Amino acid sequence: MTTLHETIIPTKRVRRMTVLISGSGSNLQALLDSALTPSLPNSQITHVISSRSNAYGLTRAKTHVPPIPTGVCALKTFQNRNPGSSREDYDCEVARQIIESKPDLVVLAGWMHILSDKFLRILNGEIPPPPPPALPPPKVDSLPSQTEAIPSLKDLSLDEKPTKDTDKTEKEEEKEKTSEDAETKVVKKDKVQELPSPPHTQSFPIPIINLHPALPGAFDGANAIGRAYDAFQNGEIENTGVMVHRVVAEVDRGEPLIVRKVEMKKEDKLEDVEKRIHEVEHQIIVEGAKMVLEELDKEGRP
Repeated sequence: MTTLHETIIPTKRVRRMTVLISGSGSNLQALLDSALTPSLPNSQITHVISSRSNAYGLTRAKTHVPPIPTGVCALKTFQNRNPGSSREDYDCEVARQIIESKPDLVVLAGWMHILSDKFLRILNGEIPPPPPPALPPPKVDSLPSQTEAIPSLKDLSLDEKPTKDTDKTEKEEEKEKTSEDAETKVVKKDKVQELPSPPHTQSFPIPIINLHPALPGAFDGANAIGRAYDAFQNGEIENTGVMVHRVVAEVDRGEPLIVRKVEMKKEDKLEDVEKRIHEVEHQIIVEGAKMVLEELDKEGRP
C-alpha cells in the first residue's frame, strides 16, 4: 500500500495541470502535495500563472521539486505595456499562455479575475489564441515571501499523518498490494525530478474548474466568506459551504462537481469560519481535479 510520502508513477502519459492563482497559493500547495499520489494519481502541475507578481504561490511553485514553470500576467502591467488593449485582450493573453503550457486541465485556485466568454471559446478550441503581445510581461526574478506560510502536508506532525491499519492481517495487506494496477510502480516522492513531457498536439476542449467558498447559487463572486458570515450572524442562513464547479461565462454558476457544507457557530469569529472553509478547500480541490482527469481517461482523451 502507498503512504503519504510515496508516489504512484504510471507508465501511461501523465496528465498535465495548469493552475491559476492570485495569492498565497495554499490550495496550489494542496495540489502539489497530492500530485502523483493515490489522492491525485497520474497527474502533475506543469505550469502556474499568477495575476500578481508578488503572489507567494509563485514561490511555492518555483521551490517545488521538480520546480514548476511559472508566469505572471497582471492586468495593469499588460495594459500599460500594450496601450489600447482591453480587458478582453488581457483574458485572451491569459488563454494564450495556458494553451502554450499544453494542459489537460486548468484549475482556478484563488484566481481573482472574472474570465470572459472569449477566453472560454479559446480554451474550448472554437477560436485560435492571439499571437504573443508586442511587449510580453516582464520576468520576475525574486521569490515572493510570506511571513506565515501555510504548511504543506509534508509538514504535518507524525501524529497527524495517516497511520497503518493495525486491524488488517498480513494476508489482507498482501492482497491489497497485489491488486494495485500492474502498470504502476511506487517510488519515493523525492525521486520525481522531472515534469511530464507535453503532448504532441493540444486536445480540446480544455476543462476548467474553479474553487468557490460558497454553496451553489449562494454568494457568487468576491468576498463570499464574509458575506456568508454576515448573513449567518443576521439569522438569514444556517450554514455555508465550498464547491468545485466547471467554469462557464456566468460567474460561479457552472456545474457543481463537489459540494461540501461547512458549519458556522454563533460564537464564531470570521477568522474561525475562514479557517474551517480553507481546510475543506484543500480537500475538495484535489478531489475535483481527480474527478475531471478521470473523466478524460474514460473518454479516451490522448
